[in-house]
Amino acid sequence: MRGNKAKGPVLIELDEAAAEGPDRAPPVPEPAAAPEGRAMRAVIAQGARGGRSWLGRLFWSLALGLMGAAVSVAAWDFAARMIARVPVLGYGVAAMGLGLLVVAAMIALREVAGFARLGRLDALRRAAGEALMQGNLEAARGVVTRLRALYAVRPEAAWGLERLAEREAEQFDAEALLGLAEVEVLAPLDALAVREVEAAARQVAMVTALVPLALADVVGALVANLRMIRAVAEIYGGRAGALGSWRLARAVMAHLLATGAVAVGDDLISSVAGGGVLSKVSRRFGEGVVNGALTARVGVAAIEVCRPLPFQRGRRPSVTGLVRRALTGLFGQG
Repeated sequence: MRGNKAKGPVLIELDEAAAEGPDRAPPVPEPAAAPEGRAMRAVIAQGARGGRSWLGRLFWSLALGLMGAAVSVAAWDFAARMIARVPVLGYGVAAMGLGLLVVAAMIALREVAGFARLGRLDALRRAAGEALMQGNLEAARGVVTRLRALYAVRPEAAWGLERLAEREAEQFDAEALLGLAEVEVLAPLDALAVREVEAAARQVAMVTALVPLALADVVGALVANLRMIRAVAEIYGGRAGALGSWRLARAVMAHLLATGAVAVGDDLISSVAGGGVLSKVSRRFGEGVVNGALTARVGVAAIEVCRPLPFQRGRRPSVTGLVRRALTGLFGQG
């Protein structure tokens, strides 16, 4: 007969760590905040900031005018005294001052010419929009004539202008004529503008990811975006000086905010760098992706602002496609 085993409760000894209850368990770490493109948001907000009030503009105009008058009188007195004391040296100083005035006048003329070129693009785009809205064939032909004059000396548009001249007589409505001009003349320029946008997006992403210095990403993004906007304007025939470039940048940022294209969602980031990118790369790399995506959106807005014809038959650049081509492989794939 088998021996009877002792019956009763079975006690299992637990070590101290296992005996701790849920109330003593360590807290679950909070996930890191998703990158939000702080640098590019600061650039967009600064660029789209409205101008000063008329009182502020009047104040700065008077202050700069008074300062310029004081400097001019002081320079004149200095040159006159030098001529009286040492004629040779005085005349040299006077010649330097005259040269400075000539250079300042040349810079001012360049700025005026830059504003005129940008105004010509704006006027051409408005005329094209009105011709399309009204279906006015004669107005569309006038737009095409101005477009031909604008790009007559551009080698990139030479073949397209020839094609446009051959097929222009076959178009019998405004939409078809402007669509033909868009496809034949602006297509190579669109390709050049897209490459500039991709290069800027790649540069901003790399600076954000690889330069950990405070405000370095903001400065890098600002410089890259200003250079990109100026390059896009020059491609479409709107080369501008320093003041014109800054005004154009403000117009682009305002257009970007007006169209609501500032936010970058996780779907865009995932499509660019692979699924779950924010959990697989560092926060700096995530910020780089977001800043690059926002730069691409600024570039698309710059194309829309600087392009002399609205997008009709031509394909509007896709932000997702731009960012994918610019950043794929830059941070690795998930």
